[in-house]
Amino acid sequence: MTEVEIETAVLVVGSGIAGLSFALKMAAVGDVLLLTKKERAESNTNHAQGGIAAVLGADDDPEHHVRDTLVAGAGLCHQWAVDTLVREGPQRVRELVEWGTVFDLGEGGLLALGREGGHSRRRIAHAGDRTGRAIESALLEAVAAAPRITVLEDHLALDLLLAESPATDHPVCRGLLALDHRREHLVRVRAQATLLAAGGCGQVYRHTTNPPIATGDGIAMAYRAGARMANMEFIQFHPTALHPSSDPAFLISEALRGEGAILRRIDGEPFMERHHPLGSLAPRDVVALAIDRELKERGESHVVLDISALPAEALEVRFANTIAGVRARGIDPLANGIPVVPAAHYVCGGVLTDGDGATSIPGLYAAGEVACTGVHGANRLASNSLLEAVVFSHRAAEAFKRSLPGMPVVTGGEWVAGASETGPGRDAPLPVPADLLRDRQRLRDLMWEWAGIVRSDDRLARADEELAALKTRHEDRWRRTRWTADSAELRNLIETAALIVRCARLRRESRGLHYTLDHPYRDNERFLRDTVVRIR
Repeated sequence: MTEVEIETAVLVVGSGIAGLSFALKMAAVGDVLLLTKKERAESNTNHAQGGIAAVLGADDDPEHHVRDTLVAGAGLCHQWAVDTLVREGPQRVRELVEWGTVFDLGEGGLLALGREGGHSRRRIAHAGDRTGRAIESALLEAVAAAPRITVLEDHLALDLLLAESPATDHPVCRGLLALDHRREHLVRVRAQATLLAAGGCGQVYRHTTNPPIATGDGIAMAYRAGARMANMEFIQFHPTALHPSSDPAFLISEALRGEGAILRRIDGEPFMERHHPLGSLAPRDVVALAIDRELKERGESHVVLDISALPAEALEVRFANTIAGVRARGIDPLANGIPVVPAAHYVCGGVLTDGDGATSIPGLYAAGEVACTGVHGANRLASNSLLEAVVFSHRAAEAFKRSLPGMPVVTGGEWVAGASETGPGRDAPLPVPADLLRDRQRLRDLMWEWAGIVRSDDRLARADEELAALKTRHEDRWRRTRWTADSAELRNLIETAALIVRCARLRRESRGLHYTLDHPYRDNERFLRDTVVRIR
């Protein structure tokens, strides 16, 4: 397999809101190389519907946004991180507007602000129900106009490259090894500093709102390289994905409930008031668990989101994408409501960072869904994710600018592969796709059944055992055969799934997004802390 070498000052992995906004800021001080595994517009950002939360309305204030975030996070949010998010958020939203994002406007030309579950005020800036796409499009146009940014599509990151440096006591990240899976080339990228903005891992589960690219690549790479990881047990299941499910599941925006939609059983009975004072506007962890309980108790396949109280004309405008998507699947949402079920949506944990996006590996930063900044705690407040991405990627860019001049130079002779030491063979036959597809689906099924919304000690132990067997089955292939995108993604899915299960087994309580039958209550005495792990 041909191997190509590239050098750059700054390397960015991922083309979502975190990676693109970071690249735009770093282009002012150096050359930036941005790698994305598919087309540059394919990311979790592009699929974000609801909007971006910030204190932008006259009736809102930072204290309310901080409080709502802390309540949703079930005691595990880092106060300083939430304060930073809320304090710096409005300026970052204004910056998105300056880059060309067009948000919906209301009376007097002011931003039209929506409300979602867990929010006490209207603070969600939106562009219809395709906010992520609007932000992504604007950032991509700005990146295309930036001469110092080079975008490499169809490049799948395989492993971080670590180097020993006399200036530090620990290995330093100086780039990565990637697969150009269109040309079947290996690409070794040398960089002074690297930002991981590779998104989430929804494809670990059978049902997910995430696109096929969300296979935990950045999480798995950082873990293999020895980075500290935190809170991977907290997987947010969006309560309202369209039933029957597709792959990815069609997301029904939480903003509909913010405008007055009601969750009902199939027989028409509303049920959320029995589970939470906010009813259908309760935080996502509460709503997803309540739906799961209702379905299991009644033996039914879905619940119904009743939108009949919302004006039909407003629905056709504000939620045009949602209404059209539901109708395209043969359902009349105005007459019959929308059948919904939970689906894996967002990982609240990830690569542990400080307030400037720095990880425990010198030279490696992380932002966006791949990172654990401390903002989300045990449950993400709706629409805080896009805000977290721009706030902390901005802080990472500022830190990069301060550190780049003093970074030690690493010569070619000092470069070594990442912690997994995966040197693919040059002439071995390609893996059998059917074998990889079968085990990928098996992994998604077992994670859904044994490490999903409701867990137990026995289920998690069974998941751990089967994931170990899957890893053993493929380890020889990863060591000896030529890389393909399918084999690399399966490796990342297995390692990310095992990391979720490992963290879940360590948290012997129920909190936020982690609910276990064997430990159904919070235990603040022992577990009011992050779950932090490294590679064994």
